[in-house]
Amino acid sequence: MYNSKIAGLGFYVPENVVTNDDLSKIMDTNDAWIQERTGIQQRRHIIKGQDTTTSMGVKAAKIAMERAKVGPDEIDFVIFATLSPDYYFPGPGVLVQKELGLRTVGALDVRNQCSGFVYAVSIADQYIKTGMYKNVLVIGSEVHSLGLDMTDRGRAVSVIFGDGAGAAVMSREEDLTKGILSTHLHSEGEHALELAVKAPGMGGRWVTDIIADNNPEDDSYLPHMNGQFVFKNAVVRFSEVIMEGLQKNNLQVSDIDMLIPHQANLRISQFIQQKFQLADDKVFNNIQKYGNTTAASVPIALTEAWEGGKINEGDLVVLAAFGSGFTWASAVIRW
Repeated sequence: MYNSKIAGLGFYVPENVVTNDDLSKIMDTNDAWIQERTGIQQRRHIIKGQDTTTSMGVKAAKIAMERAKVGPDEIDFVIFATLSPDYYFPGPGVLVQKELGLRTVGALDVRNQCSGFVYAVSIADQYIKTGMYKNVLVIGSEVHSLGLDMTDRGRAVSVIFGDGAGAAVMSREEDLTKGILSTHLHSEGEHALELAVKAPGMGGRWVTDIIADNNPEDDSYLPHMNGQFVFKNAVVRFSEVIMEGLQKNNLQVSDIDMLIPHQANLRISQFIQQKFQLADDKVFNNIQKYGNTTAASVPIALTEAWEGGKINEGDLVVLAAFGSGFTWASAVIRW
């Protein structure tokens, strides 16, 4: 048996910065309202034709591979987490295999939205622990901007999300005291439609139904979120899954050197920080700059924290996420 470790990290965000003031010009909102409720000051939106979910993932992956000193011929498997694939099918994993010039390795797509990257880390960890693979490329990438309702009707949701990608190369680690110590995955489908895009889908409204109805009031293909309900569940599940990881490894909250929470809402992160009485330098947030980038959120934040010297060898790092599904997850890592 082996452990797996994060050998290289990278992220990419589009150059196009969209501030709260920019949004206030196209919908009934303002900077103070957005910051008070979410903590977000700005986000990145792609310019159509310049970036895609796949192309951003490729850019992040190239940085991660270079830092891990792993070439295309050394990648054994690809796991791509997203809710916004370039195509309904195929998923972006195979497109990454092509664009990076990898061998004909397997490519798996993960559809667990905000917790998708942590789920992907857990899957990669299992493959590496068993000795099946040595180097697994894990990517989280999202293009939200092209699917948001940029009108007053959608303002409660559309101000939250941004575009971007993050990636990690996970590699074999023979020292079992280092790397991924444990991962913890959960779901509660009872609340699946509290945060969802309902169409197009084979179980309800498909593209042909939407076109046939031609209903300007149809919002089934736009994101729906029961904000208060999601918030209340998130703070509970975040706490539970963080504690689950610590207890599994006989650790205490005081042992955490860096908590990287999914960047869903700054208020959620602050609630968790206060509950666990963690100092400011023990929790990393960048939602202020990028908004909620769903599956890309954790790897972007993890990369920025590492680049900023906030994560060092021997540190205990905890990743935690909650989102649509409902799904939630954590990973405990000895760096």
